[in-house]
Amino acid sequence: MHIVTRARGFDLSEEVREHVRRRLGFSIDWAYDRVSSVLVVLSDVNGPRGGKDKRCRIQVAVTGAADVLIDDTQADLYVAIDRAVDRAGRTLARHVARQRQRQPGRSSEARAVLLAGAQSDVAATTA
Repeated sequence: MHIVTRARGFDLSEEVREHVRRRLGFSIDWAYDRVSSVLVVLSDVNGPRGGKDKRCRIQVAVTGAADVLIDDTQADLYVAIDRAVDRAGRTLARHVARQRQRQPGRSSEARAVLLAGAQSDVAATTA
């Protein structure tokens, strides 16, 4: 899983970058085979004026489905990251569950077709 972290309006420290990587690992690592990349954009909306202005925007590129987009704004950057990552994990889980409901037993059907084809090939060669 490829993770890209960018910052707008401030310098991105290695500590913040590692926090993002660690939190994403806890939250969405279970779906590593379905996620091609993750883009995290951190920004300071109001600049030096203060207030509830630290934004964390996460875009998870899901294989075979629409991207998961999460945006959270908090006064503390770490809280914004934590909340956005948690929401991204829950949203990704819902997406995966929906994909499974839409394609129930698809792999078992494909396996049955392959087995039937193999059995007919064996029968044709022995006859």
